[in-house]
Amino acid sequence: MSSRPGDRAALAITIFLVSLVLFDFMGLLIKELSDRYAAAELSAYRNLFGLIPSTLFLLFSRAWHATGRKMYIRQWRLAIVRGLMVTLAQLLYYFSLGALAFATATTISYSNAIFMTALAVPLLGEKVGWVRWSAVLLGFFGVVLIVGPASIDFGWAALTPLGAALLYALNGITARMMDDEVPSPLLNLYSAGVAVVGSVLLVLLLGGFSPIKAPIDLLYIAGMGAFGGMAVLCMVVSYRMTEQSNLAPFSYFGIPTAFFFGWLFFEEAPWDALFPGALLIALGGLLVVWRERRMKARVAP
Repeated sequence: MSSRPGDRAALAITIFLVSLVLFDFMGLLIKELSDRYAAAELSAYRNLFGLIPSTLFLLFSRAWHATGRKMYIRQWRLAIVRGLMVTLAQLLYYFSLGALAFATATTISYSNAIFMTALAVPLLGEKVGWVRWSAVLLGFFGVVLIVGPASIDFGWAALTPLGAALLYALNGITARMMDDEVPSPLLNLYSAGVAVVGSVLLVLLLGGFSPIKAPIDLLYIAGMGAFGGMAVLCMVVSYRMTEQSNLAPFSYFGIPTAFFFGWLFFEEAPWDALFPGALLIALGGLLVVWRERRMKARVAP
């Protein structure tokens, strides 16, 4: 496990795992609400609440204060595009949570790490060797097994979390195309702000917001935003406490927790749909992580 001055890897890993569970809680509430509200509405509510942690990140960012608290970004057009990608990714993922088993939708979304490796070649000009290409193919084969395009039960809903994973991967790749001097919290606020506008406009184009069906739904909507906001906070804190390579192997902890929570709250146990595909997705992602850490170790002084 690599380290840096002031590195607190054990605590960072713990906080990172907490963030994954909080994301699961957010997803569970989205699934609970999905039979009463459209995915676009839930995305808009989530983004409105998401402005709170995004604003707090910026206000407490030393890097932003060091740059004179500037709000202008030279690549503002790319920042807007990234926000629109988040809007569409949320719409697809939230739809999938209502249409598929919770663990199935969540597991397919974890293929974003595989997409990021493949997209780094044409978009960033990175050289990817046979080990990482093998990992991409392995993960993609796992996705095919879960989606099951040859199955009589196949439906387009199974492709929505895959589309969300692709868009989230594009969002991650384009973040590396932004100027290095742009503070991450400012970049995050741009994406969050555009996502709010985009998701609200999408709801209005689709007919407007539905009336709140029951008082308990207000609590669920607030909880959805609170869990999502806390998850983002925990993830950012963990990334600041240690190197990302120390956290990456634990990303797939979300697959078994999603399966457990789906069984616990919705009595879902999609063993046949998830396995062995879920294992191949995780194995492909971990192979990418292992290869990248080996390459960093070679160039380290």
